[in-house]
Amino acid sequence: MELVELVYRVTVFMPLEERFGLTSQMRRAAVSIPANIAEGQGRRTRGEFLNHLSAAHGSTRELETHAMLAGRLGQLEAGPVEGILEAAGEVGRLVTGLAKSLK
Repeated sequence: MELVELVYRVTVFMPLEERFGLTSQMRRAAVSIPANIAEGQGRRTRGEFLNHLSAAHGSTRELETHAMLAGRLGQLEAGPVEGILEAAGEVGRLVTGLAKSLK
């Protein structure tokens, strides 16, 4: 959830013309991470939970890619990009650890 909050705080500073482009994609990917974890936890089987964790992990990598792209295009400064990448890396490690513990 902290990663989602970070992404929302940072993307406010992106160009307005990206509101329905890269800004939206970054926010959607970020929101998708905890949403998939929560939905998977609420499913009835371990396999379904693992599938949702896989989706959450994919959304984490998607967000990292979007953040790097925003930095390369000059839509975000290096500091915010690094903050997102650091937080996303930690989330990715946590999701991977949870998935391993369920296998």
